[in-house]
Amino acid sequence: MSNKDYSRALAFDFGASSGRAIVGTLKDGKLTLDEVHRFSNDPVTLETGMYWDILRLFHEIKQGILKCVNSDFSDFDSIGIDTWGVDYALLDEKGRLLANPFHYRDMRNNRLTDEDFKGVTRDEIYKATGIQFIWFNTMFQLMADLKEDPEKLERAKTLLLIPDFFNYLLTGEKRIEYTNASTMQMFDPQKGEWAYDILKRLGIPTDILPKMIDAGEMVGKLSPSICEELGTKAVDVVAVASHDTGSAVAAVPADDMENVVYISSGTWSLMGMEMKKPCITEKTRELNFTNEGGVDRTVRFLKNIMGLWIIQETRRQWQREGDDLSFAQIEQLTREATPFKCFIDPDDESFATPGNMPKRIVEYCKKTGQPVPETKGEIARCIMESLAMKYRMTLEGIEAVTGKRINCINVIGGGVKDKLLCSLTASATGRHVTAGPVEATAIGNLVVQFMAQGKIEDIKQARKIISNSFPTDEYEPENAAAWDEQYKRFTEIIK
Repeated sequence: MSNKDYSRALAFDFGASSGRAIVGTLKDGKLTLDEVHRFSNDPVTLETGMYWDILRLFHEIKQGILKCVNSDFSDFDSIGIDTWGVDYALLDEKGRLLANPFHYRDMRNNRLTDEDFKGVTRDEIYKATGIQFIWFNTMFQLMADLKEDPEKLERAKTLLLIPDFFNYLLTGEKRIEYTNASTMQMFDPQKGEWAYDILKRLGIPTDILPKMIDAGEMVGKLSPSICEELGTKAVDVVAVASHDTGSAVAAVPADDMENVVYISSGTWSLMGMEMKKPCITEKTRELNFTNEGGVDRTVRFLKNIMGLWIIQETRRQWQREGDDLSFAQIEQLTREATPFKCFIDPDDESFATPGNMPKRIVEYCKKTGQPVPETKGEIARCIMESLAMKYRMTLEGIEAVTGKRINCINVIGGGVKDKLLCSLTASATGRHVTAGPVEATAIGNLVVQFMAQGKIEDIKQARKIISNSFPTDEYEPENAAAWDEQYKRFTEIIK
């Protein structure tokens, strides 16, 4: 019998550009993190499309386990995996991968037409699923498969979302986890089952959807072959909140989640509230809010906003041009630039795909009759102020739908490190901003594992532990009159 006075778990947290293996140690009511492996996540573009290099990513999972085994953290008791949502792997009748999964930014979905929807209206889809319309939702991707590669779907016997596919490779068990399944625009949150009628009318097969399990349930144990290869014991593989935002929201360190708005800030900005029931109305459809799943079958009522992707892609363009600016250098240039020169709509389709983002920003400003940003600082300032303004617009939508006055916004995730954006968010929204923790997704992944291990009682206790374990920064609004005036201008520009 072990005499350990602590518990350990291993979290794999995949983002759109990188992944990490992080060990969490729970001792005396506090959680500490140790990163044991980090790797890039680079999509591969071919003439046939944009794909995830999925088998290399699984190799990195095995490397993360191996590094734990050969370190002081070899006594971990469980593994949990979270990734982005919507993308999927298709398996044949023998459990073999049929093709590399498409990247959600692949353009095949843009080739869908109204005829492909077979008379099913957007209103019907939204009423059934409560999910906002984004071009890469799983439903749209499967419709693209039906249109462009129907033979692949005919051969498919199982569909697994990306974290479920990794769990399958580790355990041999085919399961689909609720929080990620809820992002597919194929699940009816009011009935608690697949939206069978809509899927049938669209021609999307439902017999390929495996058994659904909840965050905190066991998928299975590491398979004998994995244990032999990596020299590890057969630990439990836990279905955490496998959608990365689901894990991030689980780590919001707030006592009163029903009156706090969160922003999970990273490549995407996911802004919303945790609710007990879905909110699906004509107003929420008009404002394009979504109802995704959370831990304990809560609902993440939120809006997807194009987040730090725009500044990340802008930096990549500058690097291609020979100017390798760090994010710290970009932030300093942003601080030095003149405020409120111009705005963009971060969610405009012109900013959705890789490319020359600075050029697109200039073109957007010309098209909307604004002064054109001329320096790198002005371009970055335009991006950051526009994001902050979009947060304000989204907050107003949340308050209109819920009838609540929200006094606090909690920013979590990598965007917490961008102190200027956090400050701009407070000023644009006129609300107090609490920023942290940075590693929210990995932390949420870990606390659900500890709940599954019986080491944490429930999500409420988990959030108290998180609050006691990780520092936060506080921001207050500034220059309210100037921001109010410029917000009117912003709303006129992006109409």
